[in-house]
Amino acid sequence: MTAQPLTHPTTSGQERPLNRNSATPTASSATARRILAVLRLATGFIFLWAFLDKLLGLGYSTPAAKAWVNGGTPSQGFLNSPSVVGPLKPFYAAIASPTTDVLFMLGMLAIGIAVILGIGLRVSAVAGTIIMLFMYLAEWSFGQNAASTNPLVDYHIIYALALITVAALSAGDTWGLGHAWKKLPLVQRYRWLI
Repeated sequence: MTAQPLTHPTTSGQERPLNRNSATPTASSATARRILAVLRLATGFIFLWAFLDKLLGLGYSTPAAKAWVNGGTPSQGFLNSPSVVGPLKPFYAAIASPTTDVLFMLGMLAIGIAVILGIGLRVSAVAGTIIMLFMYLAEWSFGQNAASTNPLVDYHIIYALALITVAALSAGDTWGLGHAWKKLPLVQRYRWLI
């Protein structure tokens, strides 16, 4: 009796060999991959929307008068806001600058686009997790009444976990450009770009 190779269905319904030695694990069912693709698209849209709202002042978290195009300061506004509490408040006030605004906005845009397209998910997960960690620590109340709804786990942690999950499980391969991205010579050479 010969052992049959392990396979899992692709989203097109065809069976594909399961590579247990792959550096990028994938979800093993078409349904799971589709759910991860939806999570990836939604998470990417969260970051892209944050960029657009802060850039144009679409009136959700950023009023038009405070839009970046109208002279608003996206990260400075947050870093100097009353929602920043605790012993790290002086640190956050010290790093608030036009440079921080540019870095924050470029990060939101790049993460949003990359995650939506399903490319560069590892880099996006690392960068997005760092941004979310900084924002989480800024609002972490350390036992004080603050903007956070939970003293340990808030939406910043959930967003970071979503980024890590879609990167770790190659969610860009379904409904994204992940397969094509991984075949690029630069990405083949520098696997951290996956």
